[in-house]
Amino acid sequence: MATIEQAAEAQEKDEGQAAAEQAVTPLELFFDLVFVFAITQVTQFIADDPTWEGLARGLLILAAVWWAWVGYSWLTNWLDTEEDLTRVGIFVAMAAMFVVSLSIPTAFNEHGLLFALAYAAVRVVHILLYGYAANDADVQEAVRRFAPPVTVAVSLLVLASFFDGAAQGAIWAVAIALDFSAALLGRGQKWKLHPGHFAERHGLIVIIAFGESIVATGLGAQGTGLTTAVVIAALLSIVLAAALWWAYFDVVAIVAERRLRQAGRVEQALMARDSYSYIHLLMIAGIVLVALGAKKTIAHVDEPLKIVPAVALCGGVALYLVGHILFRLRNVRTFNRHRSVAAVLALACIPLAVEIDALATMALMAALTAGLIGFEVIRFREARGRLRASVHA
Repeated sequence: MATIEQAAEAQEKDEGQAAAEQAVTPLELFFDLVFVFAITQVTQFIADDPTWEGLARGLLILAAVWWAWVGYSWLTNWLDTEEDLTRVGIFVAMAAMFVVSLSIPTAFNEHGLLFALAYAAVRVVHILLYGYAANDADVQEAVRRFAPPVTVAVSLLVLASFFDGAAQGAIWAVAIALDFSAALLGRGQKWKLHPGHFAERHGLIVIIAFGESIVATGLGAQGTGLTTAVVIAALLSIVLAAALWWAYFDVVAIVAERRLRQAGRVEQALMARDSYSYIHLLMIAGIVLVALGAKKTIAHVDEPLKIVPAVALCGGVALYLVGHILFRLRNVRTFNRHRSVAAVLALACIPLAVEIDALATMALMAALTAGLIGFEVIRFREARGRLRASVHA
């Protein structure tokens, strides 16, 4: 793969600017804990209503939760988290986000207003912290630019709580679309970031999502009895999770971080926005869907999956790989053919998944992803070796 060859050569010429990068702080890791709970709640939300409507609503909630986290990933990349008032502000945001997480199961009915108000508090604290901590005129201007669309978006979520059905869903969709589009304002002209810290933070949230998927799978085994089939399904889910983890952290994360470091300031902001803030949502959503499929598989190993869990398991693998394909296309400008083939094969398994036992479907997904990793390891062994050696040099 030319990408790995180029990255290995570039890494060998690295002048060690990573040493000057700030590391992810304990406060950031502590803050991310509430998002672990939020992601778990989203998975359970869809599991409790495994219909197309439930899936759509769950993905809307996930998008809202993700965008709140994205805001704080940019914020803590810039401000000093050791400052006392900053810490207090982060703790306030954590408390509000915890309420958001608690209200996720009923965000589209009796606790819609609670969800919206708590979510608004999370976003308002984010803007206030930026205004308080940013001593850079460019950053302050960027904050003033995106604050109005954020205000409108959270106001729409409050409005949506007074509706139900299709109207409520439509208002949610408009609010999410408006919120996401706010990042397009300014074309990255005023934003600044620490690239190594930014890439590390997103790698950690991917790990958190994988951790949630393992927890969801384990919870799915409750009350089923540890039969041989259940144990096999659990082991296959670990194989699947490990293969997906490998797909990200073996090369992709290294290459992307290096590209981010090498970019100029404006391009760096645009790359961070596109590759991490936007495209990483596809990967996180894929992991959540795979977790849902694994949860349903564990609970019903000897029955075919229903259509939505089947789409979640197979489509989740495909969506995760599509995220990787777009990630590489955005950063390196090359197309990943073998992962594209694997994504198409995963989607092709959906009609089969509703006919065969769930355990067999899980075996297919584990074999497909493990086979993909095996192919990449063998096909690009020398280039991977040079890249990894240069990283540890």
